[in-house]
Amino acid sequence: MKKNDPITILIALLLIVAAILYIQSTGLGAVVSPPGLNSVKNSIGNAINITSNTSSVGEGALFEKAPELMDIAGYINAPDNFTIASLKGKVVLVDFWTYSCINCIRTLPYLEAWDQKYRSMGLVIIGVQSPEFEFEKDYSNVFMAVQKYNISYPVVLDNDHATWDAYQNLYWPHDYLIDANGYIRYDHIGEGDYDTTEGEIQQLLMERNGNNSVGSIVASNISANYDLSRVGTPEIYLGYAFERQPIGNPQGFVPDTTVNYSLPASMQPNVVYFSGSWLNNPDNMELASDTGKIVLNYNARNVNIVAGGNGTLGILLDNAAPAQDQYGLDTSNGSVIVDQQRLYSLIDDTGYNQRTIEIDVTGKGFRIYTFTFG
Repeated sequence: MKKNDPITILIALLLIVAAILYIQSTGLGAVVSPPGLNSVKNSIGNAINITSNTSSVGEGALFEKAPELMDIAGYINAPDNFTIASLKGKVVLVDFWTYSCINCIRTLPYLEAWDQKYRSMGLVIIGVQSPEFEFEKDYSNVFMAVQKYNISYPVVLDNDHATWDAYQNLYWPHDYLIDANGYIRYDHIGEGDYDTTEGEIQQLLMERNGNNSVGSIVASNISANYDLSRVGTPEIYLGYAFERQPIGNPQGFVPDTTVNYSLPASMQPNVVYFSGSWLNNPDNMELASDTGKIVLNYNARNVNIVAGGNGTLGILLDNAAPAQDQYGLDTSNGSVIVDQQRLYSLIDDTGYNQRTIEIDVTGKGFRIYTFTFG
């Protein structure tokens, strides 16, 4: 037969297909695809462990190569042009955060504890500050936050979300753990599960150092006075471009317009109400009159706001002054002074309750961005 005879070609193709089917049926030709960075996350705080087979460490067959830091606008606790590539041979934890996010803030003591415990063993933590609000792009604001929270590891300003996009990230906070060869081995979204994350850090350090000298897991001993499963009010955004639900006043949000609001006779839970004259900005509500009021019926233990401008806030709980043991970190004598663009802790209650907080605002130009709870 000739080599290009149709029957010969058909027989050859059938033999190839049969061979492929046999290999697949026996598992001899199984191929493990590298896990994608944009894996579906079922819930905030759900860990996605992408460690599969440590026999392939450094070969890249089973792991994603960690993207580089991209278009960084500023560096804190690090030299300019600081890169992940310069850290080859180190274990690197990339933490996406932003300084006004309460969920991020609550993870900082754990990150700092890991930095202190494992830095000498080869761990480098990088805080990638990817802003949610425009004011979080300001270097001086981020620098003050780094000082306030005693962060000693490198922090870089990802103002245009270039690094965020390179990692295909969607969440604050989100940690990516990179091995000494530059491959992502583990990632975790949100708060919690600190023992697991620390165990992964220890595993990669032992692979790097070839010993078992990393010690016991201790960071989880940091106390936390909140239980997110008992919080009954979701985070509330107060800007027409950011809103997840409308405000309770009949006028609702009116983009780029100053509106005179008044409190209705009855108010629904988990909905914010305003009194006074307020300018509706894309990411905040700004007091246009000298005084105003904000009212919210919520279910939580801790109440925080992200706010800016200048103002004095008088706080009432259920129509009474809060007890001193209900004060948040920023509350003194029943009031809060707002003089920076950041998160303010208003209430740290003794338990989880359904309460109404009333905030009497004095100070034209005061801006409120969000309510967050714990």
